[in-house]
Amino acid sequence: MKITGTFLDEITHDIPALNWDESEWDRDFAAMRRIGIDKVILIRCGHMKYAAYPSEVLRRAEGALTPPTDLVEMFLRLAEKHRLKFFFGTYYSGRDWLAASYDANRESDLMNAVCDEFHQRYGRHSEAFGGWYLSQEINTSASFNVVECYKQVGAHCRGLADLPILISPGINGVKNRRENLPYGQRKRLAMNLNEFRDEWEWIYSEISGTVDIAAFQDGHVDIWELPEFMAVNKELADKYGIELWTNAETFDRDIPGWMPPIKWEKLYYKLEAAKQAGITNGITFDFSGAPT
Repeated sequence: MKITGTFLDEITHDIPALNWDESEWDRDFAAMRRIGIDKVILIRCGHMKYAAYPSEVLRRAEGALTPPTDLVEMFLRLAEKHRLKFFFGTYYSGRDWLAASYDANRESDLMNAVCDEFHQRYGRHSEAFGGWYLSQEINTSASFNVVECYKQVGAHCRGLADLPILISPGINGVKNRRENLPYGQRKRLAMNLNEFRDEWEWIYSEISGTVDIAAFQDGHVDIWELPEFMAVNKELADKYGIELWTNAETFDRDIPGWMPPIKWEKLYYKLEAAKQAGITNGITFDFSGAPT
């Protein structure tokens, strides 16, 4: 199967910066188009006090810094030039949604205000604007606060522009941020297939009718486990009317270090597992940072 979309990392969180100017991004968008990518997804429009565009909402509410380059405007302009659709990624405050103090209503209100600002300033004027991306990444029902945010923010976004609403969750698997533990211990902590089914049965039932597409990150379980997890995931997504994509990670979680490039053979196995499960649409994190 082909990868037809990629995330754009706006560099406010945990990935090394590319430090590209517009001419370099222009060449990258042209390369995306040449190989068949037709959509780009801003992974988030801001994180904590950093923003991808000069947001008055985030400056007032979060004390966000004003960036020297408006990446949202630039990405939309380049998407129009190269005939790509642009998904706008929502704001992520960095507050711990597993904490008792997390206020899902406050977070939703803030994200809604940012989406209002984006739509008024950019989205309603751009032919490239093609969808919404709800940027919080979850893997279990313990993130019920985020599920509530998905419902509130998704409904608000649909009211602004009735376009596809995308999420990119993960699986609480053996590779889920447990790099310093022995494999056996990581395996005991990992979610098994029945647990995955139970957790996502509830999550899908809650977000059905709000979220249109779930593009699961494919790097959290061992590659040989992927076919089973993807088959169960496809069954559940179909049941609740949610389109299932795969988010094919182009970095290797098996290698020590921070997101080193993946071996092409591993990427092939992951895409084949998605194909076998009946998934027909693949995106990646991420084309711009992928090995060449």
